[in-house]
Amino acid sequence: MIKRLMNGLALIVLTLFIASCSKTAPKLLHIQGQTMGTYYQISYVLDARSQSDTRLTVQALQQEIDKRLELVNDQMSTYRPESELSRFNKAEKSQQVSDATRYVVQAALDLFKQSDGAFDVTVGPLVNLWGFGPDKRPDKVPSQALINEKMQMVGSQYLSVQGNMLTKSMPEVYVDLSSIAKGYGVDFIADYLQQLGISNYLVDIGGELRVKGVKPANQKWTLAIERPVAGQNVQRLIHIGDNAIATSGDYRNYFESDGIRYSHTIDPKTGKPIEHKLVSVTVIDKNCMLADGYATAITVLGPQAGLAFAEKRHLAVFLLVKEGDDFNEYYTSEFEPYFIKEEQ
Repeated sequence: MIKRLMNGLALIVLTLFIASCSKTAPKLLHIQGQTMGTYYQISYVLDARSQSDTRLTVQALQQEIDKRLELVNDQMSTYRPESELSRFNKAEKSQQVSDATRYVVQAALDLFKQSDGAFDVTVGPLVNLWGFGPDKRPDKVPSQALINEKMQMVGSQYLSVQGNMLTKSMPEVYVDLSSIAKGYGVDFIADYLQQLGISNYLVDIGGELRVKGVKPANQKWTLAIERPVAGQNVQRLIHIGDNAIATSGDYRNYFESDGIRYSHTIDPKTGKPIEHKLVSVTVIDKNCMLADGYATAITVLGPQAGLAFAEKRHLAVFLLVKEGDDFNEYYTSEFEPYFIKEEQ
């Protein structure tokens, strides 16, 4: 009796072992490439059923993603002379554009109003003048007269959207969507992954990210807020759940002249690079495009006005401010739940 029971138990254990081995474990795959003048990286998880789908192999999926990112560049890049946006910038008044370009420009106009002009996609002539745009120039400080001249061309109040028609009331108005288009690209690719049935992923374009689900073994996607000093130093570790995150900062893109450091972020109201001590803004939102735009707007506003702007709108925002020799943290209550708590 005992012998028969033991044999039966061994058979059950063996059967369970074979069954467990026959199940394919979830697989974490990675894609990387170049777009929008920067890198992109995508990590995604395939379950056993999805691993047999030929559309979801790294090679097949990257081809489709590259096509979609090329489309975004053809629509919104100022570095491509024949993009929709470049053709609008060269037009005297109006240009018909795609639904995507209309959507992003309308979002930019909404942010312009919300931020009282701090976020302004028509600031391109000033960005170019200071050497941070496609019309790169020597690293030198432009004259006040030249700044004043370019400022006459700046102002999103001169830009309007009617259906899919972009219109400007001055021919000189020049639109640059670089402060919001990367975030749109992240959303565009994340939405495509979801259409394919991929529900666990991380999409990263130049440091703007959107995350959904988990990694294999139910591990959360862990992200880091960088400390803006030499080397890859981590200021904070965070879990953002099913959200997007964008960071704006002046600690990488700048030039120096006569010992003065000039940020790539231009204040539309002065026509000059920002001068305050806010070095990094991180925003968490469901929508990466909005997180991208909000991060830029708050960077222009500065630490006090930027934090007040975020608190008024209940945004999840984290600021790093250079005060003396230290980097001090300021953040809204909406951001606090995303911190990874240190074990005591």
